[in-house]
Amino acid sequence: MSYTNALHDEAHHHDNPTGWRRWLFSTNHKDIGTLYLLFALTMLFMGGASAMLIRAELFQPGIQLLDPDLYNNLVTNHALLMIFGAVMPAAAGLANWMIPLMIGAPDMALPRMNNLSFWILPAAGTMLILSFVVPFFPGGGSQINTGWTLYPPLSVQVGMSMDFLIFAIHLLGISSVLASINIIVTLLNMRAPGMTLMQMPIFCWTWLVTAFLLILVVPVLAGGVTMLLFDRHFGTSFFDAAGGGDPVLFQHLFWFFGHPEVYVLLLPSIGVLSHIIPTFARKPLFGYKSMVGAMIAVGTIGMVVWAHHQYTIGMSLGAVSYFMIGTIIISIPVGLMIFNFIATMWRGAMTFETPMLFAVAIILMFTFGGLSGVMLAVVPADMQYHDSMFVVAHFHYVLMPGAVFGLFAGVFYWLPKWTGHMYDERLGKIFFWINVTGFNLTFFPQHFLGLAGMPRRIIDYNVMFTEFNAISSVGAMIFGFSHLLLLYIIIKTIRGGEPATNRVWEGAKGLEWEVASPPPFHTWETPPLIRQEQTS
Repeated sequence: MSYTNALHDEAHHHDNPTGWRRWLFSTNHKDIGTLYLLFALTMLFMGGASAMLIRAELFQPGIQLLDPDLYNNLVTNHALLMIFGAVMPAAAGLANWMIPLMIGAPDMALPRMNNLSFWILPAAGTMLILSFVVPFFPGGGSQINTGWTLYPPLSVQVGMSMDFLIFAIHLLGISSVLASINIIVTLLNMRAPGMTLMQMPIFCWTWLVTAFLLILVVPVLAGGVTMLLFDRHFGTSFFDAAGGGDPVLFQHLFWFFGHPEVYVLLLPSIGVLSHIIPTFARKPLFGYKSMVGAMIAVGTIGMVVWAHHQYTIGMSLGAVSYFMIGTIIISIPVGLMIFNFIATMWRGAMTFETPMLFAVAIILMFTFGGLSGVMLAVVPADMQYHDSMFVVAHFHYVLMPGAVFGLFAGVFYWLPKWTGHMYDERLGKIFFWINVTGFNLTFFPQHFLGLAGMPRRIIDYNVMFTEFNAISSVGAMIFGFSHLLLLYIIIKTIRGGEPATNRVWEGAKGLEWEVASPPPFHTWETPPLIRQEQTS
């Protein structure tokens, strides 16, 4: 064997490591996307388990299963696991898998950084879980009872677990920023020749906006928790009123990150819907340019309305008026996106496979969540709703359909592409119906509880709230356990099943047509034979 051949073989061996090395050292966007998705699925179950414990406790008034500190710790843990552990990594998994394929790039622009931005996550996840576990050991200090917002003065007093949490947030932030840089560089520099920005698939646009948002707001949260760390250990008083600090400063730093974060969770799923709805309506997406404009508007306005989370802190009339008007204005571009989706479906040849079922459910439930958001935007009304269960109902109606169901839809839509196998459509539909029923049963009654005055994040409640809490808890158990079916469907699809064709969704549900003759409705991607006819 010649020297060059040996070198070639050596290089080839390094390019394609096998076994555990394949996953640990991978610079392949598909492998890294898969790792993100598996990590997110794991965290989804952990975050879901904490939520089910919370609902089990709230099934009846009185204190049954948990003590108040553990309850508050679970509330904190649930939010952080779901946002930073489940939704963001799952969305990053979709981005890694699909962006290079959609723009015709061989891989992400910075493959080794891609590997790093994933592997920071398990370390951060471990610290997140340690922050929950540490108080149970001797000398571990008190539990994190602040909720995910980590407000001082409470967060200055909590024991060692808070330090683990602060470092976990730092790591998660670094991971997010690295991934965002990678996505921006890939989208700006690696599009196929001739593809302009305004020809990119909408999913790519949503990620371009999302990545810029993350780079702008994550460092602010990092600064906030670093100042918190200094207050805790180095004698500063950024947030300590006794030393001349201001706890409200932390709220501003937190929500300057926290509100745009909502759009970070939301936009990738909007991108997924922009592919699913045209496919199953068999029409091009209505209003591509207005869709891009609406996303940029949402990202921009979303950065300047953060203090609507803080109406009750005693801001000036001018300040609350500004935040109120800004928040109501943001419903315009969001409404435009919803309108575009409905207009895409209008008079389309629609079929309702699992991804489309999720898409329609998202439009209905997310719109409902948006309307309760407009209620919360109004200052005098929010003074009543603030910190009640109504707020919990509102943001779950925005984030579950707007982020999580969008990811489910994307997984069902692209599973055939990822695995080469069709998932079990019947099981997919069963999962959809159980899941959505459980979700609505859980969160719809919470609107009434909140309007009647039940506060959030508190372990016990007045007996007058018993019935709605019982319904909500039963719904939560149905909703939670339904995800075992999702896990089963995914494993079953990976292990085998009907082979996926080149154009999986084309002839869905008996709408077969001759590929050589132009179809009665445009699919989102013109079949190759038709493309030749049109050009000749």
